[in-house]
Amino acid sequence: MSKGFASNYRIWLLALVLLLCFGGISARLVWLHAINRDEFLGNIAKTRRQIIVEEARRGDILDSRGALLATSSPVLVLGVDPQSVRKEDEAKWPQLSALIGLPEAEIRRIFTTKFRSTAPAARPAMVAATPPREGPQGLVFNFSTNPAIASAVVANASGITPAAAAAVEETAAVTVDFDLAPAEPVFRLDSPADDTEIDAEADASGRRKIQWAKLVEEVSQSNYDEVLKLGIKGVYANKTYRRTYPHSQLGAHLIGYVDRAQKPVAGVERYADFYLRGQEGWREGERDGKGRELPQFSTRRVPHADGYSVRLSVEMKVQNLVERELAQIAATYQPLKATIVVSDPRTGFILGLGNYPTFNPNEYNKVPRDRLDHLKNIAVGDIYEPGSVFKIVAAAGALERGLVSPQTTFDCSVNKIDYLGQTRKLPGEDHHFDHPLSVAEIVSRSSNRGAAQLAMKLGGQQFYDFARAFGFGQRTGLTGLHEEIGIMHRPETWNGQTITRMPMGQSVAVTVMQMHQAMGVIASGGVLLRPQMISEIRDAAGDIVCSYGRAEVGRAISERTARTMAQLLAAVVTKEGTAIEAAIPGYEVAGKTGTTQKYIPMLQASGAPALKANGHPHLVPSRKNHVASFVGFFPASNPQVVISVIVDDADARCPNGIAYGGKVAAPVFKRLGEALIPILEIKAPGAVPVPVLPKLVASQTSRR
Repeated sequence: MSKGFASNYRIWLLALVLLLCFGGISARLVWLHAINRDEFLGNIAKTRRQIIVEEARRGDILDSRGALLATSSPVLVLGVDPQSVRKEDEAKWPQLSALIGLPEAEIRRIFTTKFRSTAPAARPAMVAATPPREGPQGLVFNFSTNPAIASAVVANASGITPAAAAAVEETAAVTVDFDLAPAEPVFRLDSPADDTEIDAEADASGRRKIQWAKLVEEVSQSNYDEVLKLGIKGVYANKTYRRTYPHSQLGAHLIGYVDRAQKPVAGVERYADFYLRGQEGWREGERDGKGRELPQFSTRRVPHADGYSVRLSVEMKVQNLVERELAQIAATYQPLKATIVVSDPRTGFILGLGNYPTFNPNEYNKVPRDRLDHLKNIAVGDIYEPGSVFKIVAAAGALERGLVSPQTTFDCSVNKIDYLGQTRKLPGEDHHFDHPLSVAEIVSRSSNRGAAQLAMKLGGQQFYDFARAFGFGQRTGLTGLHEEIGIMHRPETWNGQTITRMPMGQSVAVTVMQMHQAMGVIASGGVLLRPQMISEIRDAAGDIVCSYGRAEVGRAISERTARTMAQLLAAVVTKEGTAIEAAIPGYEVAGKTGTTQKYIPMLQASGAPALKANGHPHLVPSRKNHVASFVGFFPASNPQVVISVIVDDADARCPNGIAYGGKVAAPVFKRLGEALIPILEIKAPGAVPVPVLPKLVASQTSRR
């Protein structure tokens, strides 16, 4: 009888095979779960488990009426995971090239580049830099931020002889091409954004795997659907946001911009970034080979929080008028630079601010490298000698201390005066006066010698203290970034002529915003208000998080002195004053003109700039390069708007080759003021009493 269907040999052979199979499986399990457990789990985590970032939407920037000035829109950024690319998909690459508009050679390069040898360097944003200058740069509106050079620039002109000034005139064609000093910090363009995602850890050879590389910056949803139909493994899009500015260059210097990496660089974008940027979220999940998220494997999640919206005090209609006037100034005079500021003197809030030249924040990276200074807000970033507008400090200070009244007279025909036991030379005048001038006439007719004598009445320290009380020599805090502090030396460092020159706006350097803020002191009733442009912050639900109101820095002068100064400044805008062209029919306008000579290097016979013993250029005032300004407010008896107009180097297209504040800036004030009346609903109050002034005798064209 048979013992079975199989022999002992076959049974043992089968047992041995089964034993070897189980042994191999056991060895493999030990290898995977014990010996190389960490390595394999790490690889699985790298290929499947991912921390998926939920990008927060940046908050909007709105004008005072809720119109969008800056917003963020969702976009799809198309890219590829080179590690997932399959050889069999190569035939589809030409179709992908046609769909996304990227050359096939570039697609091939991106698809086949699977590693990066080192981590990419941090991308430089649009940052401040100080590149060396080469060759002529032209006259500049601002002075150097180098204190030693700046001191030379704003030094008074007492040492300039007529012969030296004539020498400058003879060589003007050459000297106007020289800058005053090394450049102040300027913006530098950021490099193209690098969104490539790579492994944090390098392999043994120091290489890092590329997990995702960008193909195109933005694709539409319909185009993306066509890309997905190709079925190319590893090609997928990430959702992100792009910052856009619906009104292009309108308010560019106020709003600022973000760079390609969505990092804020300037303006409100940077100043209010804490509120605008929001908070990114994240979730732990998995993606398949096509980049599709697998929600069934999601574990932890931290939701994102969108940024808050920021509402400005800026009124778009006002801003549009400001930039329209700047465009007209540019077309008429072709100046080097120009700035207009409009604010509410009752609160200090900015209603409009513009600069020429300007830029489009949507295309900031297209600004030529030799014009990067266009990106800077020169209203706070540049300094200049204010000229005769600065005379309001000496006049207001002397009135506040009760040292003079509007009727107090001074002999402005003398060219020397004794002060503190020394004879001081007084500055020249643009008029010949046949009678002593009252304080009212000193202001309205812009007497240099009268302003100097008012400051001497106060004394150096008190005059300096009043200048500080008006906001000079300190930042306004409008933007908190790229703002110059100005130059105003303490009395103990003054030379013998500073007390005669600073009251007329020489030997001092200010920003446009500082000068605007100082005029606002008189318009506000004597209080120095901090200029602001953010009125409120709202969360993503539209609820107010915080709001801002009038911010008082301190009282500079009494309300009574402010009213008196308003009356004196109203006389400036009359036939007997220096700014009749700023007059608005039916309204009392108060303000002050300024025409400042710019300083240029004196040349040697060889044509090279003359240097002082300390190596700094020897600077002399130019007769052909001026900064023209008019800063004022109206109605004079109940101020509702303050306007500053500053135009730099408009001389070439002006009669007689000189850009006077009363001829260049004052008419702009009038046009802008008339256009603002219906927008701001400005009503004309009762007439403010204007001092009656005697007519000038043998007057020349005013430079004030």
